[in-house]
Amino acid sequence: MAEDSTTRPAPDGADQAGRPARGQARSRILDAARAMIREKGYSAMTVDDLCARAGVTKGAFFHHFKSKEDLGVAAAQDWSQMTGALFEQAPYHAPEDPLERVLAYIRFRRDLVAGPIPEFTCVVGTMAQEIHDSLPAVRDACRDSIFGHAETLEADIQAAIDKYGIRAPFDAKSLALHTQAVIQGGFILAKADQDPALAVQSVDHLEYYFKLLFGKEGKTWTPR
Repeated sequence: MAEDSTTRPAPDGADQAGRPARGQARSRILDAARAMIREKGYSAMTVDDLCARAGVTKGAFFHHFKSKEDLGVAAAQDWSQMTGALFEQAPYHAPEDPLERVLAYIRFRRDLVAGPIPEFTCVVGTMAQEIHDSLPAVRDACRDSIFGHAETLEADIQAAIDKYGIRAPFDAKSLALHTQAVIQGGFILAKADQDPALAVQSVDHLEYYFKLLFGKEGKTWTPR
């Protein structure tokens, strides 16, 4: 005898018909968008495919987002909040020496390059490459995310510059942004050649660069 679906307990976050609750629908759409952008990019992601992936109706989508562009902005902001919490709690803040904190951050980023390419690449970096000229609102949200994260490194970099007496034609802000340029560039290489090792190598080079810059490494270097 078939089970009566009207009396079957609903899954967490769903009503008795199995539809996601209104508050859960937005989260499910954002989760699906994050996965799909990393898998195939923003442009290739359709609203229909997104709704199917999230298990919501198009009506639910347009209840929460005015357009796909509006979703792109929200996805960038959601990414910032999610990754911001991850980095805030990460162990690289522990060392007393500011340079060691920066190097620990770089190693932490290296450790995050694990699994299939879509699992470690950056949502906002991917979108920025695709829509930098066509969707200014999404581009600006991506910029805020990338530049905002770089800004969290500036204090430690400046403290390291001061401690080690580095004199160079750059400041902490530009060096913090350079870390993101290398990491994002590594993601692009990994995608282009379908080889995650290229992203790892890029981060290794970044660590070596910082050690050379601050006089912490000789002419030879053995990665950890």
